[in-house]
Amino acid sequence: MPVYNSDVAEVFNRVAALLEIEGANEYRVRAYRDGARTVSTLSRDVSEMVDEGEDLTELSGIGENLADKIEEIVKTGGLAQLRELEQRTPPELVEILDIAGLGPKRVQIIHQELGVTSLDELQEAAEEGRIRELHGLGEKTEEKIREDVARWNAADNRTRRDLAEDMVEPLLDFLRDLDDVVEAEPAGSYRRKKETIGDLDILATSEAGARVISEFVDYEDVEEVVSEGETRATVIFRSGLHVDLRVVAEGSYGAALLYFTGSKDHNISLRSLALDAGLKINEYGVWEKAADSSEPTQIAGEAEREIYSLFDLEWIPPELREDRGELDAARDGDLPDLVTVDDICGDLQTHTTSSDGRASLEEMAEAAQALGWEYIAITDHSGYVGVTQGLDADALEEWIDEIQRLDEKLNDITLLRGIEVDVLEDGSLDLPDGVLEKLDLVICAVHSHFDLPRPQQTERLIRTMDNPNCHILAHPTGRRIGGRAGLELDMERLMEAAVERGCFVELNAQPDRLDLNDVYCRMAKERGLKVAISTDAHSVEEMRFMRFGVYQARRGWLEPQDVLNTRSWDDLHQLIER
Repeated sequence: MPVYNSDVAEVFNRVAALLEIEGANEYRVRAYRDGARTVSTLSRDVSEMVDEGEDLTELSGIGENLADKIEEIVKTGGLAQLRELEQRTPPELVEILDIAGLGPKRVQIIHQELGVTSLDELQEAAEEGRIRELHGLGEKTEEKIREDVARWNAADNRTRRDLAEDMVEPLLDFLRDLDDVVEAEPAGSYRRKKETIGDLDILATSEAGARVISEFVDYEDVEEVVSEGETRATVIFRSGLHVDLRVVAEGSYGAALLYFTGSKDHNISLRSLALDAGLKINEYGVWEKAADSSEPTQIAGEAEREIYSLFDLEWIPPELREDRGELDAARDGDLPDLVTVDDICGDLQTHTTSSDGRASLEEMAEAAQALGWEYIAITDHSGYVGVTQGLDADALEEWIDEIQRLDEKLNDITLLRGIEVDVLEDGSLDLPDGVLEKLDLVICAVHSHFDLPRPQQTERLIRTMDNPNCHILAHPTGRRIGGRAGLELDMERLMEAAVERGCFVELNAQPDRLDLNDVYCRMAKERGLKVAISTDAHSVEEMRFMRFGVYQARRGWLEPQDVLNTRSWDDLHQLIER
């Protein structure tokens, strides 16, 4: 069985979580998490690097100890250290760590006092009122646990976009290399660039469906074959992902791609248009009923564009197919000219080893140059949250000078002096205005007090934006996909306040954040609030996350003019100046 980068990262993250529950040294825990992050963002297969005998210690954050463990995982498919930890501490407790309000100490208390070892047992304890009886928890925490477990269970069968890519792209390469396959494309939520996917639909065109299906069910990542026919098969990958392959004739390819891409609501609206025109549309094509009683005639189906054009519609990008007004816009010629990765001129949130990043200032600058960016904002953390090893005012003063010195040596790229400064409970900032005024860019972020009530949380961030040094609100809702639900906020009021004050909001491109979501991106667009798409990169590899942010922006109907960092620094500087 192949070992993917995501497999190695998952092992390291589980080791880190179990060590954390056991109360291990925080630096030891962080080393595993940093290692997981490094491996998960590599552009190459780590298993290939091991097979070719490459020195893994040259990777950022990977010392000899972690390098040896990576080699063990690749060669054996597992890690002895993880098996030992799981014998001491129930591995199911790792999932409980993702529940809002439950850090490792609280998880250990709940486990020891109530015998809880799983999400189901945690939910049962909360519903029976046993958690509120534990020291340091209480009724409010218990209610939050109930809500978060329900949300977690609802999202449990979905796979994050970046993790899905690790499995989908090699599968597509495999299918496209088969002699009998003409075309192979993903459909469903994957093609619509959703932040998570459920089951995966793949379409292929071929005149030899049975042979293609036979090759597919023998693919190396398949753990179980659920069903197998001459033109369709369903399998389960060892990750748990359900994959459905359909083989269709070339004449029906466009219709099948349209049908299986969805969304369901988009398809229903399109079928309604077909009925109004006396036509029938399905996964095989568009059909016109004959005047007599003979069989209907297929009039389209080979390409998506011809199907849309039948109804006087522009072709609709898959990201917009959610029945949110895209059909009307396509009819009126008002579809947005969606932003692309090529439109991005620079990155407005990155981190270096001066706080919790894993690459030096020079390395980050060189990587940005290689991407062709005009500028990159260096926005290391302030020191309020200790685990980020952030900067205090004196350290930031020195860091500003260091960024300036390197900027003066560089050609073809501008280094922006910035900070990701913590928002305190009352909305004030973790650093004095005197030092913030010396920066090109101030990114304000919530990393604490996530559970404030909606009115208080909203007022907190509005007070933050009252500070003239605040330029951008980072990851505004604070959510973690599959983990933290996010802040309770009145987003409409917050966005209106941002426009009034000349502030902006971030779309954080980290795959476990993608915050703002697509709905909030569209809300910002409708209010004239511009959005910064930032990678929040903590390594040079993570700069590639920009594409995930762009995908989300496209789902939110954002065009280049709606995005801050599609502008040159000269134009951007004027725009953010308050």
